[in-house]
Amino acid sequence: MSGSNATTPVMTDAPVVPEAPGVPDAPDAPTMSVPAAAPGTAGPPCEYARLRVERPVVKALLPNGETGWLISRYEDARAAFADPRLTRPLLSAWPPREDAQAPPPCLPTFLEMTGEHHNRVRRTVLPMFGRRKLDFMAPRIRSMAEGLVDAMVAAADSSGGTVDLVEAFVDPLPLMVLCETTGIPHEDRATYLPHTLTLLSAAGLTMEEVLAALYALQDYAVELIARKEREMPAASPADTGDAAGDDYICQLLWESRREGSELTRDDVVSFVVTMLMAGYKTNIQHTGNALLALLTHPDELQRLRDHPDTIDSAVEELLRYVPLMNAINILVALEDFTLHGQHIRAGDAVLPVIASANRDPSAFTDPDGLDLSRTPNAHTAFGHGPHYCTGANLTRMQLAIALQVLLERLPGLELAVPADTLPWDETTPLRAPARLPVRW
Repeated sequence: MSGSNATTPVMTDAPVVPEAPGVPDAPDAPTMSVPAAAPGTAGPPCEYARLRVERPVVKALLPNGETGWLISRYEDARAAFADPRLTRPLLSAWPPREDAQAPPPCLPTFLEMTGEHHNRVRRTVLPMFGRRKLDFMAPRIRSMAEGLVDAMVAAADSSGGTVDLVEAFVDPLPLMVLCETTGIPHEDRATYLPHTLTLLSAAGLTMEEVLAALYALQDYAVELIARKEREMPAASPADTGDAAGDDYICQLLWESRREGSELTRDDVVSFVVTMLMAGYKTNIQHTGNALLALLTHPDELQRLRDHPDTIDSAVEELLRYVPLMNAINILVALEDFTLHGQHIRAGDAVLPVIASANRDPSAFTDPDGLDLSRTPNAHTAFGHGPHYCTGANLTRMQLAIALQVLLERLPGLELAVPADTLPWDETTPLRAPARLPVRW
């Protein structure tokens, strides 16, 4: 799970931006479009280097025809995520519609909750994703990764030695981890994944299509929770010591039933939708790009092979270096204020750009270089402030174990084709290599 406002390196929680037909003319027209990453790269767009120096707060045209203020500097982005004058809009209600027939908003995901509602839910859920609470997942993630590598080795033996790392390892692992942790059934993936992927490609969709996907995910979550409730034992596993019902959905359902609980059943529904939106595709994207970064920086890769005990700092650097999102972290101003001479009005969209902040030379030495030993490394991959990514520790654990298993089992791992010939999936903001042919 990643990101402050987007969707768990990785889980991140940025609202996606639906497409609107046409761009209305306005006297206060935007001065630029949102910068795009170069083809065949995850970004960040090179344009942000100039913006950080010359125009750190600039009005830009968003893919849906709305406008927003891009914030490109590290300190400004961190401050924006924690600024009480900025709030997170509901994806199902932003941008505001004047249409009286507009459908009611969906339940807010954890990424969109605000105020006391967000605080009480976070008090219950955040401890579940603490480092110690997640210890039980480490051997399970390792077992999953080992099984995928076993299959890769068998496939290489029968295919002449080359395997697509995306198809064989990068794509399946995050969903397996998400399902094992939360209790979302892996076997239901044909039901929920199409809607999840629709939301992540929302830059090309109408608001009606986005809402349809959100409603479908919410309906799935309601049905799943009803199914869980029918299967739950009469007494809480925490009271009986029974291992049954120990997944996170069941734990939250038990908590919602407890007298005086701060959690409601609707909050559990929101948890399921949040995990599907923030904890799946972002981790695929980041893992694929992190592996590509290592495979194209052989000196850094060798350093990690020689010093496997440095995996923690390597993970932090990969989280900084590989952008989870480029410019779709949307906040909305609650009041007028001025930043770097720009007057931001109440109701304006404000977009702190994590990918740019993590390459700001005022915060990082040689920011465009990959340095797996970089320390300190106070990157903003998981955002900052009250919406700091709930699943950050799970994302770190998953990436660390994935790298450890690959380097232990396949010490000669390398690209089987030149990096500049790789095909890319650029259909969503989660840009990543579509294939990573490797050998070892």
